[in-house]
Amino acid sequence: MIKVLITDKLAKEGINLLKAMSDVEVTVKTGISEDELAGIIGGYDGLIIRSATKVTAKVLANPGRFKAVARAGVGIDNVDVKEATRKGVLVMNTPGGNTLSAAEHTMALMLAMSRHVVPACNSLKAGAWDRKLYEGNQLNNKTLGVIGLGRIGMAVAKMAKGFDMKILGYDPLAVPAGADQLDIEITDKLERIFKEADYITVHVPKNEQTLNMINTDQIKMMKPTVRLVNCSRGGIINEDAIYAALAEKRIAGAALDVFPKEPPEDMRFKEFANCLVTPHLGASTEEAQIEVAVEAAQILVNALRGDSIRNAINAPSTAGTVPPLVLKYAELARRIGIVLSTIAPGQIKQVQVEYRGAIAEMPLQAVTLNFAIGLLQKHFEMPLNLVNTPVLAKERGISIDETKNPTPKDVASSFSAKVVTDKVTRTITGSVFGEKLLRIIEIDGFNAEITPQGAVLIIFNEDRPGVIGHLGTLLGKHKINIATMGVGQKLDQQKAVLAVSLDKTPDEDTIADLRKLDFINEIHVCNLD
Repeated sequence: MIKVLITDKLAKEGINLLKAMSDVEVTVKTGISEDELAGIIGGYDGLIIRSATKVTAKVLANPGRFKAVARAGVGIDNVDVKEATRKGVLVMNTPGGNTLSAAEHTMALMLAMSRHVVPACNSLKAGAWDRKLYEGNQLNNKTLGVIGLGRIGMAVAKMAKGFDMKILGYDPLAVPAGADQLDIEITDKLERIFKEADYITVHVPKNEQTLNMINTDQIKMMKPTVRLVNCSRGGIINEDAIYAALAEKRIAGAALDVFPKEPPEDMRFKEFANCLVTPHLGASTEEAQIEVAVEAAQILVNALRGDSIRNAINAPSTAGTVPPLVLKYAELARRIGIVLSTIAPGQIKQVQVEYRGAIAEMPLQAVTLNFAIGLLQKHFEMPLNLVNTPVLAKERGISIDETKNPTPKDVASSFSAKVVTDKVTRTITGSVFGEKLLRIIEIDGFNAEITPQGAVLIIFNEDRPGVIGHLGTLLGKHKINIATMGVGQKLDQQKAVLAVSLDKTPDEDTIADLRKLDFINEIHVCNLD
């Protein structure tokens, strides 16, 4: 008998599905403490949670028969995934369950802004009858700028087409499959959306690249009639910039469902009738809650029965099933992917990997997938792994061309990756020395050996005397030590690359000072741990 514990409020449809299974025994205990959960979890095979329950290291200390946890929803911040993996506990989520709800809420906010639904409602309830004051605008024939064309962004575009809107789409990763069928005009320049769109909605994960993606400078490019919607994550559209734009009447309206801190402490937006705020309702529909509950129940039981595993956050380890050298190359490839995701901005057009030497004759699926994880992770909120990466990459129209050549080049074995975007082409080659030491040995044709570990600076610079001295002095001034440094030169071009691993990540002030050095053409900070 499979014993399943539910510790958060779950739609009854999910509970009933489990109760209908003859080989499943269900226990519902909501609102229990960390200590109580830690004391009983070992008696259950599986756990279903939402956001309230915290699956901590303490809870996982004595897992007993506990094998899997399913989160009815997307975020898994409340699960210690690293400790769960160490204890052999599978962690799963339900990323697709709220897609339509979030997309519909985006459309609802757009419509409510355009037709002044909330202020008109409040006005009438207060006894007024002011039709002229609340004259609105149609969505028909307006341009909607969709930033982020993942599942939710594409669903919004599809719904907006039903209103005969013109869709101008941008995705920082790639052009997704299906964009042409929806007649989405794809642009690789965000400035076009800022300048041309009547409505702008964001559907990208929150990370270093997207935080404050829309700020004062971007709002200044927009039409005074533009309306902004954020149903993604708080801070992608800077709240201070929105407030200033509303106060100065530089935009027609804004709608926020998400905030940097939730619940928000500052209620300043209440002074604007043309600003709608909702308490993170994107996924809050009966249908979405039913869908994630049913999906969580099904994927948990399937995994516990030994059937298919879906939506795994921590894919089962491949240790023991592939040669140790392949595992080392998998880790090297993941780190190379992270570096390329940093130094190759723009929409991905082409990805190639090449294996040379002895490694080319080994099983390499895990290596290529780990490279893809490193390359793509920053574009997704959910953690990528060997299970979900191929699916998510395919959805975004990304494929990886793989070649194998057992003839070595320069070193006994090597892994090379090339990424072509709409802005740059970048290549990196790495190798594993002595079957233990991970090394990057070439960047964009520059021979530059470096340890891909911790904080790494990649600098493309003019080749002239004194470069290394100036760099070392400036880093020393900011109390940063250099661990390893690789220097590559192209004497005929008077160009060079510096690849520097550091003992800590440079802060914004350090990077600002580095950018002032007149020999630096490009500087990139990569965090590889």
